[in-house]
Amino acid sequence: MTTNIPSLADARVTLGDSGLQVCPICLGTMTFGEQVDEAEAHRILDRAVDRGVNFLDAAEMYPVPPRRETVGETERILGRWFAADPTRRQRVVLATKVAGPARGMDWIRDGAPDLKPEHIRAACDASLQRLRTDVIDLYQIHWPNRNAPAFGNLYFDPTKDQPQTPIDGQLQALGDLVQAGKVHAIGLSNETPWGLMSFLRRAEALGLPRVVSVQNPYALVNRVVDNGLDEVLHREGVSLLAYSPLGFGSLTGKYDAAGADPAQPGLGRLARFERMRQQRWARPETLAAAREYNALARRHGLTPTQLALAFCYRNWRVASTIIGVTTLSQLDEDLDAWPVALPADLLAEVDAIRWRLRDPAQ
Repeated sequence: MTTNIPSLADARVTLGDSGLQVCPICLGTMTFGEQVDEAEAHRILDRAVDRGVNFLDAAEMYPVPPRRETVGETERILGRWFAADPTRRQRVVLATKVAGPARGMDWIRDGAPDLKPEHIRAACDASLQRLRTDVIDLYQIHWPNRNAPAFGNLYFDPTKDQPQTPIDGQLQALGDLVQAGKVHAIGLSNETPWGLMSFLRRAEALGLPRVVSVQNPYALVNRVVDNGLDEVLHREGVSLLAYSPLGFGSLTGKYDAAGADPAQPGLGRLARFERMRQQRWARPETLAAAREYNALARRHGLTPTQLALAFCYRNWRVASTIIGVTTLSQLDEDLDAWPVALPADLLAEVDAIRWRLRDPAQ
């Protein structure tokens, strides 16, 4: 099921109107410094770049799961990789993120409930220092600085609104960073259609930088993007960066034999970190849906990983798919899935499963 698809080294897409040319596969780095030690992280980075990946994504709060003892370590690992060979920084498009308001992490800005302009500017300076670079190519707000449904919360609850820095103030701070040459382009993450449109409208009204990308979950078990955000992205020319395309491992088949229990030792991050088993990716409904998609892949002669990744790689909505790995073999498996194309009848079966089960990892 392959077709005439450009190699990763030749395949490039432009993020919004930024001019940033990125690989359609992005290497996410949130495992670096927790599940992956520095030496292995550097080997993974070398292999990814050698195979044509030129896009890296990080965040000030990484690695995950976030802890006081490790916060910022992912960026430091990247910074030391850049410092060891200055040509590496020139070969990649570098993205990172400023954390939104406190979500139980009092070690970031003392748990401030509001992301203020001075926080954004200070966070960027700290990331630049850890990354050992003069400029961040894509700087993103990790989650909304307002009451909004995200990270598995299904509903908007207006009673939870509280005073917070409005979008104008956030945009002005990001614009200051662009004006200072510290940031090339700006993006959002875990954002809603209302949030994206509001950022776009206010940027136009104020003459401030326009959002070029949104980094949201997109996987067979979570296609919430298809429920309206995709129209906004398409009509406004904003690029989707799809994260968790393998559903925290559920779409690799590794949890199939464990039934509905993701805590079976040795299986992956859902088994290793109890707090992750409280998240949307470990819901019984998510694991049950994943097993159906995984079985569908096998019936069509594909591995579950190939189906899940090809669904994102070949999707018109997705500019770049963010993969997260802990080993070189996982990296190679994910990159080897790049040429896989999915026939129409298989995609129809995918949609039929979604019609029944919807988006259990929403």
